[in-house]
Amino acid sequence: MANIKSAQKRILVTERNRLQNRFYKSSVRTLTKMFLKSLETYKTSQNPDDKVKAQKLLGSVYSLIDKGSKRNVFHKNTAARKKSKLAAYLKAV
Repeated sequence: MANIKSAQKRILVTERNRLQNRFYKSSVRTLTKMFLKSLETYKTSQNPDDKVKAQKLLGSVYSLIDKGSKRNVFHKNTAARKKSKLAAYLKAV
């Protein structure tokens, strides 16, 4: 453990940021998997309700990616790349 007060504070700040980064990254991965699963469901069933569900999930993934980008969890180009890739998946269906 650090002895200097500023070093102790940096340890606390770093831990807080690590947990925040982990939350955003894992949430984006989870929602992306849910989105891809709903796309697969739509591919097999061709039910319009499934496509609407996938579009709503895409919106929530976009929202979380944008919030993470705003808080410097994701670089802006990384966020744009992730969003573009997800949109391409939806367009291909």
